[in-house]
Amino acid sequence: MKHLKIIRILPFVVMALLISMANAQIAAGVYLSDHDNTQHELKINKGYLTYSVYKLDPAEFIKTVGGFYTADEKMLKVQLEFNSDFEKDGIRALEMPFSMDGDKIIIHMEDAITFEKKESLNQALDGQWLFATRGPDTGQERRGDENPRKTLKFLMDGRFQWIAYQTETMAFSGTGGGSFTSVDGVYTENIEFFSRDNDRVGARLEFNYEIKGDDWHHTGNNSRGEPMYEIWSRRN
Repeated sequence: MKHLKIIRILPFVVMALLISMANAQIAAGVYLSDHDNTQHELKINKGYLTYSVYKLDPAEFIKTVGGFYTADEKMLKVQLEFNSDFEKDGIRALEMPFSMDGDKIIIHMEDAITFEKKESLNQALDGQWLFATRGPDTGQERRGDENPRKTLKFLMDGRFQWIAYQTETMAFSGTGGGSFTSVDGVYTENIEFFSRDNDRVGARLEFNYEIKGDDWHHTGNNSRGEPMYEIWSRRN
């Protein structure tokens, strides 16, 4: 009986190892490409990526996509969780030819785009977070990964992005991102792109944070100056 269990489990172990080996060639991190005044930004970590495109001056949001990826030697395959252009193109999955040149990623689409790896920077709050509930935590119902309606925050190497989306319908509600710091209980965002209003670019927002278990308690005033208390749950 024990041997039968091992035989049943083995294919899943092999598959997990193959996926891990395939993704291992792309180092986790933030990759940037400034191409004709247009910033291309990749965040890659733990089998998940986001890819955002926006103009720098004047500020203009162009698009963002993200989801779970696998990679072989030549192809980056992404099962999308969100696609800001879904209403126009209906795309739920991407296959992007790519190659590596040291730490650089080269995406071969209509034009080759070379991404430089940003220097690593470890801070509190690094990782992926899903919005769970409004605080304070009094046992109210929480949103989780099983809920198709999601708001994700992806923080890595001093860069942040939030995305609001629906995984079943692929409805896209908005995104924003830029640089951040999280030091001694103070979380600061510097907005560099914002899908709902390009005029918001350049804003600096400061909040308080506290980590409680796997939850991030996020407090302060929102961009309209109104008090807010949000609880985010660590996704990985």
